[in-house]
Amino acid sequence: MTDNQNDAPRQAALDYHEFPKPGKLEIRATKPMANGRDLARAYSPGVAEACLEIKTDPKTASRYTARGNLVGVVTNGSAVLGLGNIGALASKPVMEGKAVLFKKFANIDCFDIELDETDPEKLAEIVCALGPTFGAINLEDIKAPDCFIVERICRERMDIPVFHDDQHGTAIVVGAAATNALHVAGKRFEDIKIASAGGGAAGIACLNMLLKLGVKRENIWLCDIHGLVYEGRAEDMNPEKAAFAQKSDLRSLDEVIAGADLFLGLSGPNVVTPDMVRSMAKRPVVFALANPNPEIMPDAARAAVPDAIIATGRSDFPNQVNNVLCFPFIFRGALDVGATEINDAMQVACVQGIAELARASTSAEAAAAYRGEQMTFGADYLIPKPFDPRLSGIVSSAVAGAAMETGVAARPIADLEQYKADLDASVFKSALLMRPVFEAARTAARRIVFAEGEDERVLRAAQAILEETTEQPILIGRPDVIARRCERAGLSIRPERDFNIVNPENDPRYRDYWETYHRVMARRGVTPDLARAIMRTNTTAIGAVMVQRDEADCLICGTFGEFRWHMNYVNQVLGSEMHHPHGALSLVILEDGPLFIADTHVRVRPEPADLAETAIGAARHVRRFGIAPKVAFCSQSQFGNQQDEGGKRLRAALALLDEAPRDFSYEGEMNIDAALDPELRERLLPGNRMEGAANVLIFANSDAASGVRNILKMKAGGLEVGPILMGMGNRAHIVTPSITARGLLNMAAIAGTPVAHYG
Repeated sequence: MTDNQNDAPRQAALDYHEFPKPGKLEIRATKPMANGRDLARAYSPGVAEACLEIKTDPKTASRYTARGNLVGVVTNGSAVLGLGNIGALASKPVMEGKAVLFKKFANIDCFDIELDETDPEKLAEIVCALGPTFGAINLEDIKAPDCFIVERICRERMDIPVFHDDQHGTAIVVGAAATNALHVAGKRFEDIKIASAGGGAAGIACLNMLLKLGVKRENIWLCDIHGLVYEGRAEDMNPEKAAFAQKSDLRSLDEVIAGADLFLGLSGPNVVTPDMVRSMAKRPVVFALANPNPEIMPDAARAAVPDAIIATGRSDFPNQVNNVLCFPFIFRGALDVGATEINDAMQVACVQGIAELARASTSAEAAAAYRGEQMTFGADYLIPKPFDPRLSGIVSSAVAGAAMETGVAARPIADLEQYKADLDASVFKSALLMRPVFEAARTAARRIVFAEGEDERVLRAAQAILEETTEQPILIGRPDVIARRCERAGLSIRPERDFNIVNPENDPRYRDYWETYHRVMARRGVTPDLARAIMRTNTTAIGAVMVQRDEADCLICGTFGEFRWHMNYVNQVLGSEMHHPHGALSLVILEDGPLFIADTHVRVRPEPADLAETAIGAARHVRRFGIAPKVAFCSQSQFGNQQDEGGKRLRAALALLDEAPRDFSYEGEMNIDAALDPELRERLLPGNRMEGAANVLIFANSDAASGVRNILKMKAGGLEVGPILMGMGNRAHIVTPSITARGLLNMAAIAGTPVAHYG
């Protein structure tokens, strides 16, 4: 590799840390600070009230300050990554990065604290003095054996969780990976022999975790740079190592690794040879975790023993043992129940949660983040990926439950299942808003046919539908293709066993379908030959025919192709005097709440009657989410101040709505800022008929509606649910190519709502 090739990634990493502003963290206020009233509440004199409450009852600090969700990431920089003792200041980028991971994966706030103190007892004194600031302490990158001393003192003296991630975080992820590796190998903890290289903090903690999981102490052979840790050895010993001393004449790793079922390496590069792997027991488990250069490269271990089960610390091989699978979630659970410590039971619960998640089907979000990687449980997929959003709900709730069971929870949670659901809702932005829709959908087992049944997003949605609802997915596609893609995606569902399939190439209902389509379209220019061809090639038309024949209750299509192309066939087959598309409604979930936008797709230039119909339909749909609709007609014109064509149509739509009593609030025509800012709207039109901010925006043309929808998605981080096709009696919905598997699940819940709930 040339110097230029080496320089490019280095410069990219430096630029990442420098631009657009130095560092990876900033502090933001969680309360408004816009006027004197806010200032008086946030600081003097109002702040005194919170201070006095905490003085009276220290537990209320979690109510009135950020302490209950604040972790201190503390180091002295004496053992940073593979860089060694680089000092406190040089360690700061790592600690900032750790804080970012806490926030990203578990929404935990952090301060990184780098202390220039090498004496472990003095370091512990400083950390203990920080107790009033934090809800928990994460010790990081402190060399062994000093880290053992610091952690012991802090745990004894502090009444909040203290967790040395280099020890226990690594141990938990190793424990989860080992649990599943032995499951694949058909072995049990209590029966295996372990050869370990590395007597540092992480290595010792991993061995202690394996003891908790059932390994017998006499079956653990620990080696360090000086060879086997044996009884009577004096060189470079400490009590933590001595606990694993063997009574033996053997002295080297190559002697003790023979016949071992598991090699655990947390030492340095190239200490294991291919011959040593070949000397291990049948179906060996090789955890070569030194980073960046492991004890043996995974491909070398695989070449030596092809059926070896291998994990590493590197990201460019399968089964990366990464602490981020653990620490955000164990702290989340501990903080939420006010745990006074992180005990063995909480750590084991974390191990079990991570291991069980890997054995479940892979999430769509993780698959998207690691596109192209095989993520089916087995030798090359022992632990889940960090971007699997289910980690928070599964692991944190398991940790919280263990804390309550062992009596260390100061604030026990009454309903653990609800707590898990709330965690899922914090990860899946749509979960909270979609809850009433899912609850309504559970009242009837509706049949949902997906036109693009071979799409991986549809397959993942189908599995989620079967797991989370009573609906029955029907997929249109080739069975062999669907089966292969299910297997490749790591899904447990299979065609015909778990869901029905319509095969366009060979289905016994083909004649019934093309005859039905021809009967509907015979006087609209469709010949029998054309009907036959369409029923072989057009999956949207096939799905619409199924709904028309009452073989399905709702069609979902549109994961590829243009919206109006799909709508043409939906309307051909399912349109009627009663049912006709009159608008597409998109729900965009933003940080400060939901916003509905219409009409984004159906009518390019709606007439006044169309706009009024859209408003009525949108209000009906918004109520399905448990929200009171407040409809704003949006335009460049504001309350009649312009005579443009769009403003006139909107004013005419308002007049139509005014002709009859309405059960929803509406106002217009106005600019978007007036719709969303009630104070501004009141200045412009005092006494207007809408209270509060609008939550439904209706535009005079689809260009404006679609543009706002896409800007909110791409630049404001909005999450879209929809588009919901209004006017079809919940018999068809057309999504867009950008939809995710989670989005399809949400649409299936909307499609699965019985008509009685639909209005």
